[in-house]
Amino acid sequence: MGDAFCHTVGISFRISRQSWVLLFAAIIAFGGCLWGSFHFDDYSLFSTDLWRPFEIRPLTYLTFWLNDLAGGSNPWGYHAVNLLLHLSAVVLLFDVLRRLMSPRAAWIAGAVFAVHPFQAEPVNYIFARSITLATLLCLASLASWISGHRWWAVAWFGGALLAKEECVAFPALLLLLEGWKLRGQREKQPEIKRVLGPIAAMIALSVLAGIRVFIAIARTPGAPAGAQAGISWQAYALAQGLVIPRYLRMLVLPWGFSVDPDIAVPPAWLGILAWLTMAALAAAAAMFALRDKQAGLWLLAGFILLLPSSSVLPVADLAADRRLYLPMIGFAAAAGVLLERVRPPVVVAGLAILTVLSVVRTQTWRTEASLWEDAATKAPNKVRPKIQLARAVEPARAIEILQEARRMAPDNALVPSEEGRIYLSLGKPDLALLAFGRALALEPRSADALNNRGAALLALDQRAAAQADFERAVAIDACQFDARLNLERLGVSIAPAPGCKFSREQRTLLGN
Repeated sequence: MGDAFCHTVGISFRISRQSWVLLFAAIIAFGGCLWGSFHFDDYSLFSTDLWRPFEIRPLTYLTFWLNDLAGGSNPWGYHAVNLLLHLSAVVLLFDVLRRLMSPRAAWIAGAVFAVHPFQAEPVNYIFARSITLATLLCLASLASWISGHRWWAVAWFGGALLAKEECVAFPALLLLLEGWKLRGQREKQPEIKRVLGPIAAMIALSVLAGIRVFIAIARTPGAPAGAQAGISWQAYALAQGLVIPRYLRMLVLPWGFSVDPDIAVPPAWLGILAWLTMAALAAAAAMFALRDKQAGLWLLAGFILLLPSSSVLPVADLAADRRLYLPMIGFAAAAGVLLERVRPPVVVAGLAILTVLSVVRTQTWRTEASLWEDAATKAPNKVRPKIQLARAVEPARAIEILQEARRMAPDNALVPSEEGRIYLSLGKPDLALLAFGRALALEPRSADALNNRGAALLALDQRAAAQADFERAVAIDACQFDARLNLERLGVSIAPAPGCKFSREQRTLLGN
């Protein structure tokens, strides 16, 4: 009674009364995202066409493209899809786990996954959709796998890689589950033969996805990963020795969440010591798993799923809360096993606290101002939150924030660039020209800085000097849209740039 059965390609799952409770809790925790704004990299979605079938993460961009077709640039629809993906993942995880552990442990695990504040960033941050979509498809793969449809599981996993390559370690989770299932069995050879082909196919897909990512990073100017991330792989790996314990602490003591945490690269000895500690914890989890302790199995799974984003491939952001979304499959399952014997009122109280914290965190994500106010407060010595906050508040306060940022980082060209932008908006082109001049002195080959200075010159009616700056900007970067548009408005003919990925609106403005 009260159960609905759903069947789809390679998956058969049941929506029960317990599932509806989990969905209700998740909606309470994160339903406020529907009234949220765009944030940070979300705005980059509209700088080029969203139809990107041949680029990295094409499946994620397909969903963005469909959002654009359905509702244009209204953030409500984008947030609705993010929330729907999370709700679907909650239902699927619960259904999968109750086939692998006791119903009570599975429900607790599903509830932790549904309402933990770690989920606030991937649900509220539209640009983080890639990881929620990839996780949902990995869960579909897991559901197919345990149902015996292993080649369907391969197909679902292939889709997950097209959403986000960060799930490359997922086949290791399946190997862990197979090893757990085969423990104590005498005749293991037939089962090993049945899983060998699909697992090999998944590993091959992971390798191909990894190669594709490295190629894409190498070919993308200014990519926030790899050699262009501004940090060596050694320094990134050392930092992760402290970042991963931070994640684990926040799983148990859920406070300190930030869209831009202040994480520094530690001394080599401290980073190595932290990694040795993490290795000891992983070894302990493996020993628990070998001793028939299910919590150890799932803890180890969480560590494995976290490694692709927290190992040696350098990324500009040393830590990001959204990176825990996929590993939460393992960590939430471990929590379910560990809390199974805790008295129900205590468990319910803990889940209620997590839900309230997630509601508060979702409120923080409602606007750009509230989000970056929070980030700047938690990282007072970091410049980027101040720059982002300055973009979201009134001009007078923005100038004060940027002046403080300039004192902290006098060599950061973004700070005077933002000052110049605000002065232009206030109708003070003379002050804007000084600010843009400082930015250009810091980055003489910056097409953006040249265009900005040209805009200030044009506001001062110095058309010839402005035109020269716009032309220099286009010579450095043929795809600098603002410089091309400014030249177009000055009546200056300029050669087309067929390789530039302008959006429909940008092409219209340029007359293309």
